[in-house]
Amino acid sequence: MKTPTYYYPHKMGRIILQGMEEVMGRNGADAVLHFASLDTLKTEPVVHAESAFSFEAVSLLQRTLEQLYGPRGGRGLALRIGRVCFKYGLREYGSILGLTEMAFRLLPLSTKLHLGAQAFAELFNKDTDQRVRVDENEQQIIWTIEHCPLCWERKAEAPVCHMAVGVLQESLYWLSGGKIFNVEETACIARGDPACTIVIDKIPLS
Repeated sequence: MKTPTYYYPHKMGRIILQGMEEVMGRNGADAVLHFASLDTLKTEPVVHAESAFSFEAVSLLQRTLEQLYGPRGGRGLALRIGRVCFKYGLREYGSILGLTEMAFRLLPLSTKLHLGAQAFAELFNKDTDQRVRVDENEQQIIWTIEHCPLCWERKAEAPVCHMAVGVLQESLYWLSGGKIFNVEETACIARGDPACTIVIDKIPLS
């Protein structure tokens, strides 16, 4: 049976490419796209189709970072790109989600973490083919990804969804007004797990 094709909307594709360019520079981002045989994305990425940035392309971009810069270097770049992607994503979706409203910003941190995680998951579930489930206990938020684009059709010995970790790290930093939280991917489809699971501690490190 042929593997189904899943997509991000073109706006999210642009956000990823903007993040790459800010972190790596235009030449560095173009080199990754060329090495990944995705040269067509160097100009305007898929502006005519609402859902046209494939999970295969997203996965290939992150895998190419690891191939060009090594596992550790690629991981570091993917984390940084993910953090920058949150900034661009906030500009694109923040008002839609209500995250930039003053009433939200004045809520207690625990409430902002809860509502922010739910709103963020709803965005992916509504506007993309990615599926996210959010669970909570007293100490942690459990962010579970099904149909994960970052490790799509990959096999690895360790979790590889570093860009998603970076996005969540930066979202927590922004929501908390500058606090650092422990964010760790504990399960990954690429490793053979049934879903990708990212665990977020509710109590900041600093």
